[in-house]
Amino acid sequence: MNTKPVALLIHGLHMHGRYMYALSKHLEQAGFATHAISYKSVHEPIATHSRKIHEYLLNHHNVNTPIHLVGHSLGGLVIRHFLVNYPQWQIARCVTLGTPHQGSICANYANRLLPPLVRKAYPDALDGTCPLPPDGVEFGVIAGNRPIGLGLPLLSWHNFRHFRTPDERKNRPHDGTVYVFESILPNATDYLLLPVNHTGLIFDKNVAGQVVHFLHFGQFAR
Repeated sequence: MNTKPVALLIHGLHMHGRYMYALSKHLEQAGFATHAISYKSVHEPIATHSRKIHEYLLNHHNVNTPIHLVGHSLGGLVIRHFLVNYPQWQIARCVTLGTPHQGSICANYANRLLPPLVRKAYPDALDGTCPLPPDGVEFGVIAGNRPIGLGLPLLSWHNFRHFRTPDERKNRPHDGTVYVFESILPNATDYLLLPVNHTGLIFDKNVAGQVVHFLHFGQFAR
């Protein structure tokens, strides 16, 4: 019988569960049993993604045993949706990495200019309307501020249009896809900003160590 604490990993937009492999290995070395959920990020709505987590747990997990949830980018919004709609599961702690909790300006541009890039990932999720997680859930948020990523052209255009001076642009840091201010979750237990870009958040060893620390202790290491 498995007595290890369980951590489910939820990937982000245009990804697959395999992308969470490096992070899952760090968690396993720290004593967690892990599983990475895969879902069709742009072809199905967020309600389908969170139901997939629920169905996995029905088939593989005891409802009386606490679980941890770790989500990257869109995956963090999937976690929020899951927490609200499936309250029967005992959630120990959650961590999100580069999740646009306030909605995504980058996704907003994509939805208007290149809608196939986001499709069903935009409504009720990247548009900023995903429900907040319920009170009582320990929620750790990690964001990056290294401005390298596929969203850089869209964010540079947004900065040019809305922030005229160099100082204004300097005060709008981002991880190449998500602005730092978009990563703020009002009822988060703890928040950490690291010099990592958006995709790098799931591969960086320091980030992985902080995820482990929060899952163990309910706060990030400082």
